[in-house]
Amino acid sequence: MPETATYGATRARVEDYFDRTATQVWERLTSDAPVSRIRQTVREGRDRMRAAMLSRLPADLSGVRVLDAGCGPGVMTAELAARGADVTAADISPQLIGIAQARLPEEHLPRVRFHAGDMLSDDLGAFDFVLAMDSLIYYTQADIDAALARFGTRTREAVVFTVAPRTPFLMAFWGMGKLFPRSDRSPVMQPHAHKRLARPLPGRLDRIERVSRGFYISECLEYRP
Repeated sequence: MPETATYGATRARVEDYFDRTATQVWERLTSDAPVSRIRQTVREGRDRMRAAMLSRLPADLSGVRVLDAGCGPGVMTAELAARGADVTAADISPQLIGIAQARLPEEHLPRVRFHAGDMLSDDLGAFDFVLAMDSLIYYTQADIDAALARFGTRTREAVVFTVAPRTPFLMAFWGMGKLFPRSDRSPVMQPHAHKRLARPLPGRLDRIERVSRGFYISECLEYRP
């Protein structure tokens, strides 16, 4: 399935931001290093969301193929590998892929394949589960629907992913952000109402959990093709 007209442009902004502008920020945020009070709430929110997503998978993942789509510095990847999964860790940022590889415990390396490139690439193969934590939050509804369609053809069980929900706070924040020029080319979150997503697709879309912790607000959804 071809990508939408906006997907490629957004992907390029995401790559530029995470591979050149925010690499050190995300390396620190996903470590045990001290961070500001605001970033601590983001860290705690992400920890809660990761736990919610992992709870949708069996406790024993031996022999289960999982795509960590948008793996970043590899926190989810390491937890999946520790539970026995065969993981493909994909991220558009080679810098973050390098951090994820360096952090992964040596005993888990044989179970993980790293891919610096598009998380939607058909070349990555088929999976039992796809996890996409906060890696689709910058894309339009059409982009997300197209991504779910591509994942769905290669996923046996479920695609567990997050979106930025259409809360009053996020909508106000999003609206204010559109008033200002974005010279840093950083990507902008696209809030979504989950009931509007995946309407044209077969299968089932369920709302799993919303996590709101300080400046971290994200909603976990599960798509079963």
